Amino acid sequence: MASGSPEESMRVPNWGLGWGTGWILWLMVGLAPGCGGGKKAAPPPAPFLSVTITPPGASLWTNGTQAFQATVSGSTNQAVTWSVLEASGGSITETGLYTAPGNAGTFHVKAVSAADPTKSAQVPVTVSVQPPAGACNGADLGIGASLHGFTAFPGDNAWNQDVSAAPVDPNSAAIIAFIGAGTGLHPDFGAGLWQGAPIGIPYVVVGSSSQAKVSVAFTAYGDESDPGPMPIPAAAPVEGGNTSTGDRHVLVMDRDTCLLYELYGTYPQGDGSWNADSASVWDLKSNALRPYGWTSADAAGLPIFPGLARYDEVAAGAILHALRFTVPTSRRAYVLPATHWASSNTSASAPPMGLRVRLKAGVDISAYPAQARVVLAALKRYGMILADNGSAWYLSGAPDERWDNTQLATLSGIKGSDLEVVQMGTVYTADPTGTAPAISTFTGPASIPSGASALLSWASTNATRWFITPELGWVTGTSATVHPTKTTTYTLLAEGPYGSTTKTVQVVVTP
Repeated sequence: MASGSPEESMRVPNWGLGWGTGWILWLMVGLAPGCGGGKKAAPPPAPFLSVTITPPGASLWTNGTQAFQATVSGSTNQAVTWSVLEASGGSITETGLYTAPGNAGTFHVKAVSAADPTKSAQVPVTVSVQPPAGACNGADLGIGASLHGFTAFPGDNAWNQDVSAAPVDPNSAAIIAFIGAGTGLHPDFGAGLWQGAPIGIPYVVVGSSSQAKVSVAFTAYGDESDPGPMPIPAAAPVEGGNTSTGDRHVLVMDRDTCLLYELYGTYPQGDGSWNADSASVWDLKSNALRPYGWTSADAAGLPIFPGLARYDEVAAGAILHALRFTVPTSRRAYVLPATHWASSNTSASAPPMGLRVRLKAGVDISAYPAQARVVLAALKRYGMILADNGSAWYLSGAPDERWDNTQLATLSGIKGSDLEVVQMGTVYTADPTGTAPAISTFTGPASIPSGASALLSWASTNATRWFITPELGWVTGTSATVHPTKTTTYTLLAEGPYGSTTKTVQVVVTP
């Protein structure tokens, strides 16, 4: 129909009512679909096509592998073409299996849609050289000594687990927001002094053959402490310095026995002994934890030393374990490997002790300076474990004059929003219960002549750690030799996941 008024459009010759009416009906019915006054339905818009890659990045050792998957939204054609952007960045198969090169660096994997080659996605891959493993007795001696590749605890220990591919906790966003999504990381370690004290938590490596054990008296949490004696040098470094009024941690690693001694609120005494609020002893060859509900030298019941960033690791090119961190307010709860909480806050958004957070895989760390980049690579692979109440996102490390504080300061560029909570296991809001340790026998000779030794023997159940006081401290197995110089009552302490128990035996020394 032509455009214009309806009257004009319907005007027809007067050829007779019947014929004209039929002609008009035929015209309206037969020609209406072609009328210029109507509109054809517009074709549906083309769907928006996009490509995403999961995981959104990866951290690998040289020659390691990572499977990537591409999803094409807006198309039934899910085919993609994979490639690595850098010539020396490794290789990837047509199914998305990436193999890292033999050299370190940050590279990028790309997926291009077959349906629309103008649509693609890419993700970063950080490749590091894994340092060779070392032995405990290969560590150097002294304050801040190099461990030469030794990693505390077995490879499957929580501190040493690679969590880069672990699921994200469903409550991650709420927990990150509670701690501080806009707050940056802060390295609580470095070179030089801050307010007159070294920056960080110091440690010292000793050897059993050269360092005598000394007694430790507890001034606060003795009922949850491991008894001495302990091989603590008279000049062992104290966190914050000798005049500190802070946590005053003392960390001592015995490279010969592969034991770690950690004390809190520690003060040296004139006779070479030490006073401490609490102390814990860790077998660096074992995964045994503290009893449920027990603290340690740290609020969470965790060891401190394995969570420190150490200069010798960074110099070697990789930190092979999770790092320790703090938050202003934690939850009245814990997740393993923690065994203790230090809060009255019951909010599900508050982080429980033992919570593990990692740097998101898609965060590009290639532009960070060397020291910071090693720390961030560890946060992608191993994450960081909540150990104490303090300031938000404070990372723990050992003081060392070789740290570059300017490089470390760039870590503040990583905000809480760049982090995510690794899926938690059981969240304990009450200590689990079970069968407590029991000592069935603890025996020794009734008497020995002066100058002789005595063999003490015992049998126990549901125990993972044993201590004999005085004289020995940590013991293993089912027997130990003592050398009393006078009649002495020895106490065996047996600890297990569900508490502790003691038993005594007296050895009489005759002239």
